[in-house]
Amino acid sequence: MTAEGLVKLAASLRDDAEELAMRIESEESADCIYNPLIYAWDIHEHYINLAGSGGAKTILLGMNPGPHGMGQMGIPFAATSVVRDLLGISGIEVGVPRREHPKRPINGLEHPKEEVSGTRLWGVLEQRYGDAEQIFKNVFLINHCPLMIFSGPRGTNVTPNNIRGPSVLRLLERCDLHLREAVSLMGVEKVIGVGKYAEARAKIALEGTEVAILSCWHPSPASPLANRNGGADWRENITSILP
Repeated sequence: MTAEGLVKLAASLRDDAEELAMRIESEESADCIYNPLIYAWDIHEHYINLAGSGGAKTILLGMNPGPHGMGQMGIPFAATSVVRDLLGISGIEVGVPRREHPKRPINGLEHPKEEVSGTRLWGVLEQRYGDAEQIFKNVFLINHCPLMIFSGPRGTNVTPNNIRGPSVLRLLERCDLHLREAVSLMGVEKVIGVGKYAEARAKIALEGTEVAILSCWHPSPASPLANRNGGADWRENITSILP
């Protein structure tokens, strides 16, 4: 029943986020916005049914989709090999965004480039817990914002904290609500923000609750902390706070 409820929450966020995405574009706060909860909905729903029934009481909270991860496959911190080999998801078609940027094609489960953040994060989870079933008994992964945001003719990936406008604020508030709803539905006891931005949004969304909010370093290859000592320091950092 928990997974069914999470699917309903995600569908509501999907629709509201798409409406806000169009407003943000019309306000010229961003040039092009993808909503993978629409064009990769079948995969996302499959993921929720797989991950949301494990009974986890800890959420790993990301910021928003990456262009080689969730932006392609609809799964937080997705990476092509991880989705295929660890999660066992294959053969599900992905559609196209409402307005596709010429520099940002969508390849779905066949995307040729691995998302390094995804291989790092899911790799640690596999090492600590084992297979997908065991992982989802301990943690559930979601992104605070489901939208992938691009700027300029090159399709530069922009994070939600780097755009402004009235509809951006409403989007963040809507995403805060989704996090609160998911936490309540799952009976979550701890939220780990993957990076400081995710931690900050969790503190805003869950203010006044008894949910413990922690953070770990983001596994992005652009982060010096994630790369220090060949990634060993990052692995120690996240492992120290995982349940």
